[in-house]
Amino acid sequence: MSGYIARKGPMVFSNLGRWAYNLSGFNQYGLHRDDCLYEDDDVKEAIRRLPRKLYDERNYRILRALHLSMTKTILPKEQWTKYEEDVKYLEPYLNEVVKEREERDDWNKVH
Repeated sequence: MSGYIARKGPMVFSNLGRWAYNLSGFNQYGLHRDDCLYEDDDVKEAIRRLPRKLYDERNYRILRALHLSMTKTILPKEQWTKYEEDVKYLEPYLNEVVKEREERDDWNKVH
């Protein structure tokens, strides 16, 4: 019985994650999760560090989503961002920014 639960565990989280992802609606505009992050100082710095290609792709998705929102339309279903294909492209840059900020904060506490 416990083997059954262990195998079902990841599937349950995957199904729940997929449900929440689709419920959010941003994928209907072709956006990725990282396109929707609140832009605090850390996120702004991570965006600044993006390679030009990722930065341009992000801006295109956001501008397209704004246009769709203003026209009160969504993309055809085959163009929606799929849960399995959504890449957290900003995460490595954001992790680096947060780590640097925490190191600076720690250093400033000591000195």
